[in-house]
Amino acid sequence: MDKKQKQILAVSTILAFAILGLWGIDTGQTYYMVSEIKENIDDFEGNDINTMGAIKQGTLDVKPGNITFMLQDIEQPENHIEVEYTGDLPPNLEEGKELSIEGKIDRQGNLKAEKIVMGCPSKYSE
Repeated sequence: MDKKQKQILAVSTILAFAILGLWGIDTGQTYYMVSEIKENIDDFEGNDINTMGAIKQGTLDVKPGNITFMLQDIEQPENHIEVEYTGDLPPNLEEGKELSIEGKIDRQGNLKAEKIVMGCPSKYSE
């Protein structure tokens, strides 16, 4: 194999690994603002959603096996939604901190969180 063939093989291998590595990434994931969810709560009921916001001051309640708080819209702080989470306590969970949440809206309009990540994603839906 000559030098040119080795270079082509190397580039092809790198491209193949890059494509396989990106295969499972969901680039179409949409994050909704709390205000959007509140305005259209019936459209979101029972569906998987991704949202972000900040933990409203004075609302964080941590009990064994259950965490509840109000998630406040970052751009419109008067909008908030109750969140219930039964997973492991995320590190650095504090009132006023921003976070992103994956979960479902229940019949009462509360967000049943399945995953909480401290900090917010850079993708915002308009």
